[in-house]
Amino acid sequence: MEEEASATAAAAEKTTSYRYWVREATGDAAPLPAPRKLDAADLAANPAPATLGSVWNQYGKLHGSLQLLLFVTNSHLTTKLTPKMIALELSKCTEHLGLALWEEKNVNSWANSRIKDLLGSLDPLELSTSKASVYEVSRCSGDAFLVIVRNKKRVGYTYELSLKFKGEWLIKEENKKVKGHLEIPEFSFGELEDLEVNVTLSDAKDLSSDDKAQICKDMKSFLSPIQEKLREFEKELKDR
Repeated sequence: MEEEASATAAAAEKTTSYRYWVREATGDAAPLPAPRKLDAADLAANPAPATLGSVWNQYGKLHGSLQLLLFVTNSHLTTKLTPKMIALELSKCTEHLGLALWEEKNVNSWANSRIKDLLGSLDPLELSTSKASVYEVSRCSGDAFLVIVRNKKRVGYTYELSLKFKGEWLIKEENKKVKGHLEIPEFSFGELEDLEVNVTLSDAKDLSSDDKAQICKDMKSFLSPIQEKLREFEKELKDR
């Protein structure tokens, strides 16, 4: 019984195992290559690759990194990554292969100046019992960038703003002059619909809490004109 099982196993192994055919070294066979020692000229003509893996594998990794960064640039995650951080990551992805796939243009100087010009030209606010105007952009803090990747333009920015205002309010049959600031917290490209304006009063000691609340409510009417000016800025940035 054991002999029959052994014979069956040997037959199965014989039918399923690989077989190799080796040509015998006859007179008509091609001669085997003779070993030859490489000299300095051979090494110079065929330099060893600088990195492991094929160039295509390296390029594939770079392509994936660029696609991820472009997604981040166009998403709401830009509130966590500043323009400088995004540009730096792009630089890292291309530098190790020496590929000039992207170009960054510094637009900070233009962007800061343009934002101040646009918001400095806001029309005065005139209500039934008050009038006010923005007369200075006291703080314009942030960055703007323009990156060209494979002939495709990508733009973005992140800013915080503070605007000085002054005005007069009719309070208890008396005109009260008031000054203060419109504080705009950090906002980024494509987020103007969610823009916020916080109002602070600098000289309102003789005003009641209700009067201060009414002045702050009136000054928030500047939100819509500010959004329009910043939309104009975004359009000009994209057209550069």
